[in-house]
Amino acid sequence: MEIGERDPVTGHLTTGHEWNGIKELYTPVPHVVIFFLVTTVLFAVVYWVLMPAWPLGTTYTKGLLRIDQKTSVERQIEEAAAERSAWTRKIDEMDFAAIQSDPAAMTIVQESGRTLFGDNCAACHGTTAQGGPGFPNLTAKAWLWGGDPETIAETLRVGINSANEETRVSQMLAFGRDGTLDRKQITDVVAYVRSLGGLSGGVQAPPESTAAGREVFAANCVACHGDDAKGNRDLGAPDLTDATWIYGDDVQSIQTTIYAGRQGHMPHWEQRLSATERKILALYVLSLSEAGK
Repeated sequence: MEIGERDPVTGHLTTGHEWNGIKELYTPVPHVVIFFLVTTVLFAVVYWVLMPAWPLGTTYTKGLLRIDQKTSVERQIEEAAAERSAWTRKIDEMDFAAIQSDPAAMTIVQESGRTLFGDNCAACHGTTAQGGPGFPNLTAKAWLWGGDPETIAETLRVGINSANEETRVSQMLAFGRDGTLDRKQITDVVAYVRSLGGLSGGVQAPPESTAAGREVFAANCVACHGDDAKGNRDLGAPDLTDATWIYGDDVQSIQTTIYAGRQGHMPHWEQRLSATERKILALYVLSLSEAGK
C-alpha cells in the first residue's frame, strides 16, 4: 500500500498502515476541536494571571484581581456584623414598650427571635412553643411568674431552680410521700382541683369527695395557690382554674403531682445569651402568646 492512497469509499487518504486487510485512514483532528483546545488553554492562562491559582509552598499566587473565597467570605461577615451592630444598638436603646410599638423593630424581633428560640428553647418547649408533659405551653398565656416582657426577660436571665444565685425557686411539695396527706385526702383534693377547671374526663368523682377535697385544699394548698386557686406569681404557683396543665389534667397525673411533688427546671441564659438576645427572645415568646399560636 502506498502512502497517500485515497480510500475509494470515504475519500480520505490512508496512512500506509495495514493490518489483516484493514487500512488505516488519515483523519486529521477537526478544526472545531483545535479551536476549543486553544480557547481552553488561553482561558486557563488568563485565569492563572488574574485569579489565585498556583500553590507556592506556604502561600499561593494571588492573581492580579486578588479575589478568592476567603476574602469574599470575610467581607460578607464584616458587612453582616456591621448590619447586625446597627439593629442591635437600636434594640438596646429602646425599651420594651417602644419596641412593641415599632413595626420595624418587631420585624427584627420576629426574625431573630425565631432563630434564637429554635436554637435554645425548642428542645424543651417544642418548635411551636406549645410545650409538652413537664414543659409549659408558652402560647397559652398561663405565665407562672408573669407575662410582661420585663418579667419574661428576667426569667430567661436567672432561670427556674437553676444554678444562678438569683434563680427563681418553685417547688410543689410531696404531700403523699412525706405523709402530709393520706390516700383518701389525695383522692378528695384531686376531685376538688379537677372540678375547679371543669374537668370531667374519666370517672366522675362523688360530690362528697369534692366537698372533702375543698377542705383539704383550704388546709394545705391555699398558701401557694391562693383561696381562689388562681395561683401566685410571686411563688411561681400555677393557676388551677384554667385549662393549662404542665404535667397533665387527668386523674393519675394530678395524683402523682400531689403525692410525689414537682420541681421543674429551666436553665439560666445569662451566660449563653446576651442581654439583647434575651430581650429579643422575651418579646418573641410574648408575641407567640398574643398571636394565639
